[in-house]
Amino acid sequence: MKAIQPRISTAAQVDEHRLSPKRPGRKRGPNFKMMLKNREMQAALGSGIMMLAAWGISGRYELISIVMYIAAYTIGGWAKAKEGVETLVKDRDLDVNLLMIAAAIGAAAIGYWNEGAMLIFIFALSGALESYTTERSHKDISSLIGLKPETALRLQDGTVEQVAIELLQPGDLLLVKPGEILPSDGKVYKGYSAVNQASITGESIPVEKSAGDEVYAGTMNGEGALYIEVTQPADNTLFSKIIRLVEEAQSEVPASQRFIEKFEGIYAKLVVLITLVLVLAMPLLFGIAWGDAFYKAMVFLVVASPCALVASIMPVMLSSISSSARRGLLFKGGAHVENMAKTAVVAFDKTGTLTRGVPEVTDLIAASGYDEMNLLSHAAAVESQSTHPLAEAIAARAIAAGAPLIQAEDVRAITGWGIEGRIAGELWKVGKTDVLDQADTDPAWLQLRSELEHEGKTVSVIMQGDQIAGLIALRDTVRPQAMKAVKRLQELGIKVAMLTGDRQATADVIAKETGVDLVYAGLLPEQKVERVRSLREQYGHVVMVGDGVNDAPALAAATVGMGMGMSGSGTAIEVADVVLMNDNIEEIAWSVTQSRRAASVVKQNIVFAISVITILIAGNFISELALPLGVIGHEGSTILVILNGLRLLR
Repeated sequence: MKAIQPRISTAAQVDEHRLSPKRPGRKRGPNFKMMLKNREMQAALGSGIMMLAAWGISGRYELISIVMYIAAYTIGGWAKAKEGVETLVKDRDLDVNLLMIAAAIGAAAIGYWNEGAMLIFIFALSGALESYTTERSHKDISSLIGLKPETALRLQDGTVEQVAIELLQPGDLLLVKPGEILPSDGKVYKGYSAVNQASITGESIPVEKSAGDEVYAGTMNGEGALYIEVTQPADNTLFSKIIRLVEEAQSEVPASQRFIEKFEGIYAKLVVLITLVLVLAMPLLFGIAWGDAFYKAMVFLVVASPCALVASIMPVMLSSISSSARRGLLFKGGAHVENMAKTAVVAFDKTGTLTRGVPEVTDLIAASGYDEMNLLSHAAAVESQSTHPLAEAIAARAIAAGAPLIQAEDVRAITGWGIEGRIAGELWKVGKTDVLDQADTDPAWLQLRSELEHEGKTVSVIMQGDQIAGLIALRDTVRPQAMKAVKRLQELGIKVAMLTGDRQATADVIAKETGVDLVYAGLLPEQKVERVRSLREQYGHVVMVGDGVNDAPALAAATVGMGMGMSGSGTAIEVADVVLMNDNIEEIAWSVTQSRRAASVVKQNIVFAISVITILIAGNFISELALPLGVIGHEGSTILVILNGLRLLR
């Protein structure tokens, strides 16, 4: 290849801090600098400062104090008041925003300016914390979008030209300089470097890349230059799939949250009705002064509002989504976190999920008079000119074993059987073992074939002319983390099933190695769907894990469909509810545990919120509950349930 002289300067660099790998052992929790940048938080703090200033001069400069209280109301309550009015006008419904603003104005109307301002401040603060949770979750999931490069350096006729990534096509050759973002999925054909893949796979340590290795768009090149061949058009890269998923994330609301939102509208109307009854009935029926009745009604309006209850769920779900995203698990919505917590069965597709999805040579048996290494060389010489997965596996094994490389001529495929070619004038063939079924075949070969096939292996025969030279066996190997992944799920009390279209013998071998509880083999795509539905009827919530187009119907039929992000097909990723971006199936157990934690926190929040509301309402009617205590108790409980949800960010 000619030496390439780039004619243009390097592309714009990106923020290295954003791409740097996570430090091992470092816990990540709420980012207070980011929190302070939140506009709602700034408004809440501004409201609080104005409230304190007004309180400090009240009694001496009363008019100025009132003006400052009005400013505190406006700064802290404007956004919530606008939101409440929009809900009232567009949806003809009441929400907690309008209730709180009404309570604050009511408090001011009877001279309790500071209590009203305190209500606005704490209400705005709780809203800011909830918004921060949403922003944090969105940031952790979608910050990858900012890593998308706009241009690439394409090699053409010995020179480099800068082109938009949309113009890249499979087969294009690109130059990626040190420190640049890779513009496309591809394979390295020249160069060596360590690539930081944290943005895609969550791996904390850069991965060394050299000729033949796959690389992904959106990852950062290290200190060496890489020359890569594009393998995917711009709109079909793994990075583009992630961006499409980001657009779907956070859009689906959990069933519990939908119930709370529906309940909120009914409950808010009930609170307003009771408040009006209290204002009118207490003076008429019990002879209570109108001012005292209005005060007690305002306290009721504050303490009975369901702010804490409304904030009990979504901050928790969003925090869980955020922490999962940092571990390479992309949930497409809070509903799937809720469903994941109820998992009773995890069903795995076999190929490409529990196994690598790529066959490897496991056994080579040479006939008497043949050397194993020499036999492997001859088989690889013939197979190296085929693109069949088994042929590629044999060729790869020969290279890995250091077998002598020899050349085959006149190579041709034998339809329905295998391949043949001439080496040093002699005919060599590799293909199906049906030739062993002839009457004069040594029974020892038949016994060997039977043993290997019983182990779930695919067996091919190697022949020199019409003479059997040996047998070679291949099998899809189990992922290194598969056994641990299955064991961890079982420790959580979850049944593990394997659904595969492969033969029963092969499935049984893989099941024995991985330790799965249930094995279903020989399944067509529609039969996988039926099996998933059957598991749901028998056990309850089912998570289906798959990577292929044929798995998509089963993913859709499961309670939660989980797609493999790196090796999975575009269809499987699009259908899935959760995407395992780093393909590390050990993380499935963690995601169930995290989802269960989220469900537990939601329950804690709901019980706590209802308890506080009940106690405060009882306190208002049984004794004289002061408005400031009502404000602190009610809004304090709202802040506490949000902070409880933020714990899941760690």
